[in-house]
Amino acid sequence: MPYAAQLAAKQERMRQWFPAARCAPIVASPREAGFRQKVSFVFTPDSASPRIVMGHFRAQSTRVVPVDECPVHSDRGNRLAFTLRDRLSAGRVPAGVLRHVLVRTTADEGEAALMLVVTENHLSLRAPVRALLGSPEAPDGCFINIHDRPGPQMVGPRTIRIAGRSHVREQMLGTSFLISPTAFFQTNVGAARGLLQIVLDEVGAAGRVLDLYSGVGLFAIPLARQGAQVVAVEENRQAVDDCHANLRFNRVRDRAVRLVASCTERVLSGPMRESFDVVVLDPPRLGCPDRVIDAVTALRASRLVYVSCNPERLARETPRFARAGYRLARIRPVDMFPHTEHVEAVAVFEPSPTGKRTR
Repeated sequence: MPYAAQLAAKQERMRQWFPAARCAPIVASPREAGFRQKVSFVFTPDSASPRIVMGHFRAQSTRVVPVDECPVHSDRGNRLAFTLRDRLSAGRVPAGVLRHVLVRTTADEGEAALMLVVTENHLSLRAPVRALLGSPEAPDGCFINIHDRPGPQMVGPRTIRIAGRSHVREQMLGTSFLISPTAFFQTNVGAARGLLQIVLDEVGAAGRVLDLYSGVGLFAIPLARQGAQVVAVEENRQAVDDCHANLRFNRVRDRAVRLVASCTERVLSGPMRESFDVVVLDPPRLGCPDRVIDAVTALRASRLVYVSCNPERLARETPRFARAGYRLARIRPVDMFPHTEHVEAVAVFEPSPTGKRTR
């Protein structure tokens, strides 16, 4: 489908979920190809030859479709992954050892970190990895992740740094982000810049901001640099560590961002003794649990800025915000993933004119 037609279709879907008058025009991805700075492939043995098959899972299946090129991945990420595949095939790594390869590149492809996910740190891996590190395609950082348990999770709990840097450094609207291989960061950095700008504009000159599901500080750090006092809540330990590193790297004062290493539900379950002008929420795809919506709206902030990777779910949550006295003022979709049905959006909730809650 031509990209303009994709954007029109996504805009129409948003208008099916939200009032057209509230829905701003979709923000297009700056790139239609090569936009994914996070590259991922899955391995499977080839029963007909010693060659290792690398590809993607077929939709709604665990069957692997062999892939020889992936046009939505960054060029450098593709080159690294395919070079490693060829080295692993030549090294005759035993079946069942290899699971995934993940590559994180910066938007300008100046830096790249590669992580090979395996069931065990097998001796046969040493020669192929050494050959990759000695090649012209060598990454700036190389990691082995041990993941020996079944399940849908892509990475395991133990990561070993083999060589090079522990992070790649990404620039976004004047803020630098140090990103470790296992931490979550937006995969389409070009579109994420637009997403971040929308959030910064919506928060504006707010004094005190509560940032929930804050990750590595994508919103908290630029907001602090914009002058806000931020309380950032995140439960992933690696993301919290990365956020601390990002605060130091950007020379953000300790009192400008206070990090709370805990899950959002736990933090909001107790009495909140602080008041906030704005609350920023960036929950996972499952959205916000009812108790989080109830607790957030009870803070009576003048604005709620909700970053959603699942607008259909957000549409189902909107009535609960309304019952708590908040109306949807506007929503702006952002196309983070061209050639897919996915849409991200920034929704702004403001107190209802009557100020009354409804049942």
